[in-house]
Amino acid sequence: MGDSITDVKNGLDEALTRVSRHKDRIVLKRRGKKVAALVPLEDLKLLEKLEEEDDIREAKKALDEYKRTGRSIPLAEVKKRLGLK
Repeated sequence: MGDSITDVKNGLDEALTRVSRHKDRIVLKRRGKKVAALVPLEDLKLLEKLEEEDDIREAKKALDEYKRTGRSIPLAEVKKRLGLK
C-alpha cells in the first residue's frame, strides 16, 4: 500500500486512525518513490527493541573477542560495527 504525501497531509486524521486503530502501515510516496512510513507505535517499539538486542549482541561479540585475544578493539571499529558515527 502506498499513499502520496499530499494525500496523507490532506487526510492526516484518517491516516492516524488507520495506523493507531486498525494497525495499518502506510508507506508514503513522493513523486512515486517510497520515502517514509507511518507505523503503529507497537511496531516502532518492536523495531527499537530489535535494534537494542542487535547492539547488545555486537557488544558481547566484541567483549568475547577481547577476552579471547587480549587485544582491545579501537573505538572507531566498535562504532563502525554498531553503525554509529
